[in-house]
Amino acid sequence: MKLRAGLYTIAALAIFAPRPCAAQERGATALGDALSGLPVSVRVLVIAAHPDDEDTRLITWLGKGRHADVAYLSLTRGDGGQNLIGNELGEALGVIRTEELLAARRIDGAQQYFTRAYDFGFSKSAAESFKHWPHDSLLTDVVTVIRAFRPQIVISVFSGTPRDGHGQHQVSGILAREAYDAAGDGAKYPASATSGLAPWTPLKFYRTTSYWAGAGATFHYNAGEYSPLLGRSFAEIAGESRSQHLSQGFGTLQRKGYIPGSVKREDSRAPGAPKDASAERSIFDGIDTTYRRLRGEMNTAQRPRVDSLVTALAIVGSRFDPSHPSVLAPTLERVERLANTLDGGASADADASLASLRDKAARAARMAMGIGIEATIPRDALALGDSMQAAVVVYDQYQTRIVVDSVSVGGSAISATMLGTAGARTIPRDSASTWTFTVRGTSLTAPWWLTPARTGDLFASPVSTRTAEASASGTAFASVYLAGGTVVRAPLVMRVGNPARGEEQRPLAVVPAISVTLDRAVGYARANAPLDRELRVTLRSAYETSRDVSVRLELPQGLEADTLSRTVSLAGVGVARTIAFRVRGTLPPGRHVITAVAESDKQQFSTGYIAIRYDHIRPQTIVREASMAIEAVDAQLPHGVSVAYVQGVGDNIAPMLGELGVPVTVLDAHALAAADLSRFTTVVIGTRAYESDPSLASQNPRLFDWVSQGGTMVVQYGQGEMAQPGMMPYPISLSSPAARVTDEASPITVLAPNDPLLATPNRITDADWRGWVQDRSLYMPSMIDSHYQTVIATNDPGEPANPGGILRAAVGRGSYIYTTLAFFRQLPAGVPGAARLFVNLLGPPIVSPTPAAHAVSP
Repeated sequence: MKLRAGLYTIAALAIFAPRPCAAQERGATALGDALSGLPVSVRVLVIAAHPDDEDTRLITWLGKGRHADVAYLSLTRGDGGQNLIGNELGEALGVIRTEELLAARRIDGAQQYFTRAYDFGFSKSAAESFKHWPHDSLLTDVVTVIRAFRPQIVISVFSGTPRDGHGQHQVSGILAREAYDAAGDGAKYPASATSGLAPWTPLKFYRTTSYWAGAGATFHYNAGEYSPLLGRSFAEIAGESRSQHLSQGFGTLQRKGYIPGSVKREDSRAPGAPKDASAERSIFDGIDTTYRRLRGEMNTAQRPRVDSLVTALAIVGSRFDPSHPSVLAPTLERVERLANTLDGGASADADASLASLRDKAARAARMAMGIGIEATIPRDALALGDSMQAAVVVYDQYQTRIVVDSVSVGGSAISATMLGTAGARTIPRDSASTWTFTVRGTSLTAPWWLTPARTGDLFASPVSTRTAEASASGTAFASVYLAGGTVVRAPLVMRVGNPARGEEQRPLAVVPAISVTLDRAVGYARANAPLDRELRVTLRSAYETSRDVSVRLELPQGLEADTLSRTVSLAGVGVARTIAFRVRGTLPPGRHVITAVAESDKQQFSTGYIAIRYDHIRPQTIVREASMAIEAVDAQLPHGVSVAYVQGVGDNIAPMLGELGVPVTVLDAHALAAADLSRFTTVVIGTRAYESDPSLASQNPRLFDWVSQGGTMVVQYGQGEMAQPGMMPYPISLSSPAARVTDEASPITVLAPNDPLLATPNRITDADWRGWVQDRSLYMPSMIDSHYQTVIATNDPGEPANPGGILRAAVGRGSYIYTTLAFFRQLPAGVPGAARLFVNLLGPPIVSPTPAAHAVSP
């Protein structure tokens, strides 16, 4: 099976990556770096569990420093993490973190793979993780990726033991070794089980030891090694790569100087490698990392061609002149032709090695020739079924002339037809030629792995055998076929001159012709209480011409809208109108669904798209149904409650409280400093708010004084910062790692059955602890000052009960409440019991006697 080219796409897609290219990534410097790696042929696969788990220093040292083809396999897309830059959680966060990984790979030069595993959240053991991920299914995914990439070396970031902490980390370490052992077993894993891919036997298996100060290491390297060609050390490049994980707060310094790195060899099948792992002088010992090794895999007639290929590669390196790179173009094209004439089917190694060489030579040839390509569209949103024109312009910026055999436009979501005459064209130096196409939207742009919808904690789409960059190669791209065989691709983008930021390049997205969205996917209402709410429907057109659009609501029994339908005029592409319906009535307890349906020109529309836009990643769209689930909760509100809410990380709680009828004013730390707190009965601090905005801590003396005058302050969990002096009125401490309860169905022991937090205004029962999602409690204290009253205790199976879920202390005439319960996940998911309990926390101060000291059992 032939490997599909991927680096054409990788090189071209950087065109619309939001990060600008540094000088070292363009021109002669980039070409010199590419040429240095051209004679090297060795593949290394690094395996871990999540985005941000990868050892970027190792990856960069291998790829940039030793010119290996490196790929990172992340079991998950990080869907279960938290979000320091926005409110997206779950699958939407997985989309962001996928793009952050791809942004990192564009910097360190590696490729990216994923399995089908959905990140369900923190787990404490491999056994717990395997309850969510069927062992054999996930192992088959890892075997499939090994057979697709065909590495000689596999490196696991984690040990596969409890030392790794997170159960998903342990699973990645276990599966990495099992897949290394099994990938060559065609009886246990026939090709039919791995997307038609034949068995592949890696030669060596390592585990990283850098995270454990090199303990047990058999090979050490300097990740801080300086590259004169790139003008930076590999550790500096790795620091920039790691800093792409902004949603997880991993921005880091780009350090200079000696930085140690190490790995431990656990197994070797390489015949020439030392038997004693500690005797290795390179992790490549025993492996021929040149194309000469292909001679042994070819027939007698093809071996001279291998010799010619090796000679051509040597000539390319010796003839490099930074001032006149185009002289290399004929030799690079010859390398491509030789690679094409060799029989990749001679072996799996030859297939993978020659495919990689063709990609690398094509990229180098493009840089040497100074070809420029612009593939542009007049707008970045194309209605499904609609069409528009695209222009592909090829520039000869340096050569005497270039010959273009043909140009095409294609992609997963579009079809294209060329306008005008096909055929080869010759472009003189400092000239350009334009090809025009009609592009039609054939399917909606959306992350491919989200369709069809997942069941359980594995995505339903098969594991991709292509790199993630190639799989996400854009809705549309242009391919330019040059005489000599080089193919260059560029994405179709809309170019925008932003006066405040300069040029922006926005990729094409195929979207619903009329997008219909509601404010959120889940909402609350109080059961059997009068509901009088404004419900907003946003309509967005992708048509060029003006359209009249009517929209109506499909409501559950018990609700009525103020009008059956509304009609608005949408003037053209990108124009959005928000229509407000007044919805009134009552709902019984339970979940009810509201759907918005739009109609225009006898077509109905009931889907919309959500745009995800952050500066450090490429724009993404998520398609969702225009429906909203309303959870009607039997909840009473504290009398006269009025809340000031300081939002935290990934925090969507404030609007959910508003839907329950709680008067909420959202403030940031700056606004809080100037706010008249006498207006409020309660101040709520969101999850990890002190971490996301350190200036908030300076408000604590004022807040504690306000509490002492009779206020209620509710603080949701933080991390280590909460143990610092002055963060809470009375101290707590956290162990490392901090205690948490990951089983969302963990049993709850009520320590104070009649405590007002569990009784007023809503009596909390066993039913209120059911239906929670992902986590029960996070970063629970290990030591609790005696001034705090504990209310509940909970624990994961086999662990002692921890009373740190809700702490309450009297501060003067007021109450300070600290909760580590995962409300930030429960309320946005519409969990009824969590809403009832959170409302109780907002109530008036509780005066209670000073309790006895509390300590959590280790």
